[in-house]
Amino acid sequence: MQPQTAPTNIATLLQAHETKGLLRFITCGSVDDGKSTLIGRLLHDSQNLLDDQLAALGADSRRHGTQNGELDFALLLDGLDAEREQGITIDVAYRFFGTEKRKFIVADCPGHEQYTRNMATGASTADLAVVLVDARKGLLTQTRRHSYIAALLGIRHVVLAVNKLDLLGFDEAVFRRIEAEYLALARELGIDAVQAIPLSALRGDNVTVRSANTPWYAGPGLLEHLESVPLAEPAADAGLRLPVQWVCRPDQNFRGFAGTLAAGTVRPGDAIVALPSGRRSRVARIVSAEGDIAAAAVGQAVVLTLADELDISRGDVIAAAHKPPEVADQFAAHLIWMDASQLLPGRPYWLKLGTRTVSAQVTEIKHRIDVNTQAWLAAKHLELNEVAQVNLALDQPIAFEPYARNRALGAFILIDRASNATVAAGTLDFALRRAANIHWQHLEIDRAARARIKGQQPRCLWLTGLSGAGKSTVANLVDKRLHALGYHTMLLDGDNVRHGLNKDLGFTAEDRVENIRRVAEVAKLMTEAGLIVLVSFISPFRAERRMARELFAPGEFMEVYVDVPLAVAEQRDVKGLYAKARAGQIRNFTGIDSPYEAPEAAELHLDAAAHAPEVLAEQVVQAVLASFEGT
Repeated sequence: MQPQTAPTNIATLLQAHETKGLLRFITCGSVDDGKSTLIGRLLHDSQNLLDDQLAALGADSRRHGTQNGELDFALLLDGLDAEREQGITIDVAYRFFGTEKRKFIVADCPGHEQYTRNMATGASTADLAVVLVDARKGLLTQTRRHSYIAALLGIRHVVLAVNKLDLLGFDEAVFRRIEAEYLALARELGIDAVQAIPLSALRGDNVTVRSANTPWYAGPGLLEHLESVPLAEPAADAGLRLPVQWVCRPDQNFRGFAGTLAAGTVRPGDAIVALPSGRRSRVARIVSAEGDIAAAAVGQAVVLTLADELDISRGDVIAAAHKPPEVADQFAAHLIWMDASQLLPGRPYWLKLGTRTVSAQVTEIKHRIDVNTQAWLAAKHLELNEVAQVNLALDQPIAFEPYARNRALGAFILIDRASNATVAAGTLDFALRRAANIHWQHLEIDRAARARIKGQQPRCLWLTGLSGAGKSTVANLVDKRLHALGYHTMLLDGDNVRHGLNKDLGFTAEDRVENIRRVAEVAKLMTEAGLIVLVSFISPFRAERRMARELFAPGEFMEVYVDVPLAVAEQRDVKGLYAKARAGQIRNFTGIDSPYEAPEAAELHLDAAAHAPEVLAEQVVQAVLASFEGT
């Protein structure tokens, strides 16, 4: 009979395991507070290590350990060679384990300040944070930093793990003092649920079982608390939210929309609205891996088919018609900058929210936040690991919900458009209503009509290069030649524009970005009038030149690189600017203490060191005339 009952028992166990709740939590705090040791001890004492893992841990402890030959539990998490050599955590280490009551995914986050972005990554999916404090040191700067980021990312359950109390004889007074200080900090940050636990991660006191060394403590051990802390339940009245991951079209008879429910429930017949388009329909079928199902709830991956043919694409959101999310293209947000290069307002990035990717830019840094003191500080740019409240502008509207209400529709990342590197993570706070009453006004006379009466095609000729390369000279010659040929032109020169439109801007990186943004918008308006616009600006950054290009129709923008070696540009320095920059009298001068990023694929590359300006100008004129023939 045993062979017949065994499969049933296994099936029962598997079914019980699948139905257990899942708690995601992080460990964080300052360096050497014992985060990796705590998780290692937790895995060991809860019997979540296999025999071969224990054997490997023993061998690693003898080779890399810091416990005089005893098991060094931190080595279970510190997997990088650099981590083992230095005895610190650098990357986020994830571990899965389970008990009879619950499943867990724990992220061990680094403690050094320079790895704050790694900590934010771990916290972004967590429900609870275990904040470790060395009892000998009390609350440190990094303790406050990590607690602030945890609160910012929506973590409302915190375990204050006062570690290494064994080194102080399990002194209750020390524990109570640290507990009181942290509870005051938690109140400032809006963290309501804090459980303080005295423990020794190295010796196992109050980790999986309560310790006899703390008779004065009546609360739960760490594992007991993790098993019993309430899991976040979706709001009972939350409407359907399905970010579309993929349009499923296996044949002409089936068209479904695949995704994972971010909120709510759905049943066949439910009225839905597709956002941002706003078109409405009803759910026809709910298809899962097992076939059609009668209902689906938050967290389930399904394919929905609709009663009507709607134009829905990846990134759209299918929502409950009676309770849809908002749609907007401007937001107030909190941002954690995660890149070594600065965040400059006005620079374009890709914004990815859920399954949707759009072009975006930070239009304003409202204030930088000192995460150690929560003070608001003025800022024109952001450095690595800095946090700020910012305003965002997108090139198209998206469906969203505030992060505090829905993580899936309120969390985003910013991506560098050149390197595709993730440079920031953020949370949407609310939509800005400043554009609610602004709409595009239809004009009876369009750009084509304005260009036609002039007998030409609009163009933007963007001349870029070092100061002294000859941009203005070439632009003037091109302007004269085209004017003589009967074309309607306008020349925007960098120095001239700074006397009027941009006279409030300096030469910092932030001001250079805004300088180019403004002149690009002006050039766009002039092409709308049917003109050929010549823009002569150093425009040192590729990102801003790319931003300018994207304002124009395909084929309308021509980047002209006036190329000259720096040494030659300095020799031509009739204004003496390079000499002043070398002497430190001019700051942020391109080519000296501010970089120039040469174009990688300019339509026209002019060798300004080898040819006279008249020759270069004729090359530009011929390129413009040739472009007319191709349209």
